[in-house]
Amino acid sequence: MKKKISEGTKFLNDVHSAFDKAAKFTSHDDGLLNQLKICNSIYKFYFPVEIEGKVEVVEGIRVQHSQHKSPTKGGIRYSRMVDEEEVKALATLMSFKCAVVDVPFGGAKGGIKISPRLQNDKTLEKVTRRFTTELLKKNLIGPGFDVPAPDYGSGPKEMAWIADTYATFRGDDINALGCVTGKPLGQGGIQGRTEATGLGVYYGVREALEQKDDMKKLKLSTGMNNKKVIVQGLGNVGYHSAKFCQEGGAIIVGIAEWDGGLYNAKGLDIEKLIKFKQETGSIKGFPGGKNIANSMEVLEMDCDVLIPAALENQITEENAPRIKAKLIAEGANGPVTKEAEEILVSKGVLIIPDLFLNAGGVTVSYFEWLKNLSHVRFGRMEKRFQEIQATNYIATIEKNTGKKIDAKARKILVHGADERDLVYSGLEETMIHAYNEIREIMLSTKGITDLRTAAFVSGINKLAASYKTLGVWP
Repeated sequence: MKKKISEGTKFLNDVHSAFDKAAKFTSHDDGLLNQLKICNSIYKFYFPVEIEGKVEVVEGIRVQHSQHKSPTKGGIRYSRMVDEEEVKALATLMSFKCAVVDVPFGGAKGGIKISPRLQNDKTLEKVTRRFTTELLKKNLIGPGFDVPAPDYGSGPKEMAWIADTYATFRGDDINALGCVTGKPLGQGGIQGRTEATGLGVYYGVREALEQKDDMKKLKLSTGMNNKKVIVQGLGNVGYHSAKFCQEGGAIIVGIAEWDGGLYNAKGLDIEKLIKFKQETGSIKGFPGGKNIANSMEVLEMDCDVLIPAALENQITEENAPRIKAKLIAEGANGPVTKEAEEILVSKGVLIIPDLFLNAGGVTVSYFEWLKNLSHVRFGRMEKRFQEIQATNYIATIEKNTGKKIDAKARKILVHGADERDLVYSGLEETMIHAYNEIREIMLSTKGITDLRTAAFVSGINKLAASYKTLGVWP
């Protein structure tokens, strides 16, 4: 009888398969490719925590895939489903993700085997601080070595606890706030980090939709306007992906959540839906759409763009033949299995891979890390100067033309870039540049027919260049 492999093992196998497929289009020797493929270090540990009067043993893990650049970077996932193979897959993706968008970090990932939904804040704080302490014992956290971030089940609150615990033990480190990113704004965070991954998804999808030749093949018009979009997952990534796509002119026709789904061919109001969810704890019963008991059915409904922004292995060989979307944008890590991708590509579906598309989070985490190391808020030194300079330009124009610029236009013209403006601008530039870079690899390399392979080729070549500068490989 054939033994069923775990979801984590399946995920890691798919990542390695994508790597192997891309490696054939590079000229690097087998030794270097093997180094780039495997995870460099895996630290798995257990620690006791008192939870509601009982001592329970909690499992933690931190995986560093590659130290070709320091520090390594990757989120901490809080979930009962966390396993070693899954974390290894995520850490591997992080190395190549950072390389694809030119963020100078190595890849890492962490996990704590606990369900945040079933625990109160007091328990989560205990677990988070103890997890951080265990990392500190082995020097596996620090602004110059390994920098965690939020992931599934965690957020700014947990990152603040990590930063505080690190500072308690390393009070002499003036860069202590840089030990973790995704922190609250008042505790060393950065404006724009909360929405970064979803905003990056929007920028990536928007850029893909602007490619005239590609859209012609998909029989779609160019641009975001009036594109029918379905989003799986209404967490941080899914909500912001839907929000920005809707603001960009798309029609959000479907939402799939863990406990049910919604569909409305005329469109769902995302802001009203998220408010309803916050008030009731669920999207079920929302009056603006048809309720679908099995949320997986929503993924198969009519749309132009499907954004799976929940967990891995959501689109499989079983449901791939029924997917109607012409473009799949991977907001989550590994939502499309290898077998499903083969089916979808054969149908002519364009898949924008996670390796590129959800890199918005780590890109803005990089900006936050730079802010923490520089000890100055972005825009602080230049914003006022820009506004004074623009005001002087306008005054000169008005004086020489005799015409007054109206108040609304004046306000826009004299606005100096603040932190959020600069973060959005940097993220937009990153996503546009990276998309066109991997698309060019796909178009110019004989045999490459998909963006995932092109993205891995980009990442492999950049990692290989870093290892060669270390003098390990000639």
